[in-house]
Parts: sequence; structure tokens; C-alpha cells
Amino acid sequence: MKKQKITISVIGGHDIDKKTKELAYKVGKIVAKAGAVLVCGGLSGVMESASRGAKEAGGLTIGLLPGKEKKDANPYIDIALPTTIGFARNAMVACCADIIIALPGSHGTLSEICYGLVYKKPIIDLGEWNVKGMISVKSLKDAEQKIKRLIKDFMFGLQ
Repeated sequence: MKKQKITISVIGGHDIDKKTKELAYKVGKIVAKAGAVLVCGGLSGVMESASRGAKEAGGLTIGLLPGKEKKDANPYIDIALPTTIGFARNAMVACCADIIIALPGSHGTLSEICYGLVYKKPIIDLGEWNVKGMISVKSLKDAEQKIKRLIKDFMFGLQ
């Protein structure tokens, strides 16, 4: 059986400030450098910044779009998958992930966090969500170390 790549869903809001935009970009780079595939909702804000970071680091990006048009994807999405199911795609973003990284956002991001918890996915909290069951980190460096450890643990479990 061919070894599958790790998928990491990066979740966060559409309307973001400069600090969150930079954080998302750095997270995308970390995902790509770890050899994982970045999955997101495929649109703007955190999704676009993380995708841009991943692409610039040589990574692969997948966008699960709410509508029916591939052209709606941000310019850094390699594989645009229109779902036609609107916010219900949030369940797919969470379910397809081996690891979830939660950045600042709003109700849609919170729904993805909740789905991730239901599906028992490890969720790294970079958005100060403070939701029981998430993995708390103190810094981006701490998050990067936890991502690497989770990938190693996940790969070990597949062998």
C-alpha cells in the first residue's frame, strides 16, 4: 500500500488583521516544510495567507470550496474542490485532516474546531480559542514542534 501524505487543515477567518495574516503565512510555510499537504476552505483571509506560505515553501494546497466554481479559489490553491454545500464543507475540512491548526476566526472556524473535536483530531490552538480538548501552544515555535511530533506519532502509528 502506498504511503499517504499527512494532511493538515489550517482554519481561520476571512476578515483578518495584519498580525493574523502573517501568522497564517508562517503556518503555511511550516506545513509545507513538514512535508504535509495543506487543506483549507480555499477562499480569502487565513486560507489565502496559509496557502501562499505553503506554496512559497514548495507545498501542495487543497481548497474545499463552499460553492460550485473552481475559479472562486484563492490563487495559491493547487487543487480546488467545489463542494456546493456552503458552510457544511466545514465538516469536510475538519474530517479530512490528520492535524488541524486553528487560527483566529469566527463562527465558521469554531464549527470546524467542534467538528475536529467530534472526529478526535489533534487541534493546535494558535487563535486563543481556549476550548477544552485543543492543544495549547505558547508560540509559533512551540506549535511547529508539536506539529512535527504529531506527524512523527501519526506516521509511526501507520507502520
